Amino acid sequence: MLKIVPGKVSVSELHQYLLGSVSPRPICFASTISESGVANLAPYSFFNAFSSNPPTVVFSSNRRVADNTTKDTLHNVQANGEVVINMVNHAIVQQMALSSVNYPSEVSEFEKTGLTPIASDEVKPFRVKESPVQIECRVREIIELAKSPGAGNLIICDVLCLHVNEEVLDDEAKIDPHKIDLMGRMGRAFYVRASGDAIHKIHRPVTVLGIGFDQLPESVRLSQVLTGNDLAQLAALPALPGPQRIAELLSGLAKVEGNGKHEQAKQLIAAGKVEVAMALLL
Repeated sequence: MLKIVPGKVSVSELHQYLLGSVSPRPICFASTISESGVANLAPYSFFNAFSSNPPTVVFSSNRRVADNTTKDTLHNVQANGEVVINMVNHAIVQQMALSSVNYPSEVSEFEKTGLTPIASDEVKPFRVKESPVQIECRVREIIELAKSPGAGNLIICDVLCLHVNEEVLDDEAKIDPHKIDLMGRMGRAFYVRASGDAIHKIHRPVTVLGIGFDQLPESVRLSQVLTGNDLAQLAALPALPGPQRIAELLSGLAKVEGNGKHEQAKQLIAAGKVEVAMALLL
């Protein structure tokens, strides 16, 4: 494997290996306001939610590698301690990308991107009307990691309220991932669209103890057909089926032998019939 050691490669090179590895990342589209009243918009992908009680989100505004300067967003939150985090969906991803250009501090990215500023309820910075979710925040703490090029400033934010566009909700008033259509950031110029075929459900109740890989029969564990993902679904079963249960599960199923059995089990697992697959393998 290629070994990357900080200090032995350039900061910009290390930066791209980190971003290409730790991805996709949600995008913090941060709205702030300067001391002179200029509305600022800037995207950050060093961002995530870290607590529900108290509700807390964190993003990092890094020092520029080229000249070691800091961004307007950092200056603004240091000055007034408020920010609105607007989530980025596919419909506004190009406008978001345009806002990353280093416009002068006296220029509002709202004007340059054509996005619509609307008043917030709890803070002074504007919300982005076109964003499907807008999170009003008060800055709790800013942690400066270093003063060197590429160093981050962790901006820890207390969530005051969220505004969720009802058009992205399902019949149970939950956010539908296909409707919200969020974008994620990857390395270099790559993004990912989190909707459509990219969305997968994994039902794995954490209170149900699976038998684990170590309890799978060796013929199953060493299968040349079943992948690690296939085996993990078998290993998540709470118990191996006994003889009577195996007979019930295999009733009406055509008998196969050898590798054909593993191929059929793989198809059953893909269809969600994991216990039937296990019965077949046993």
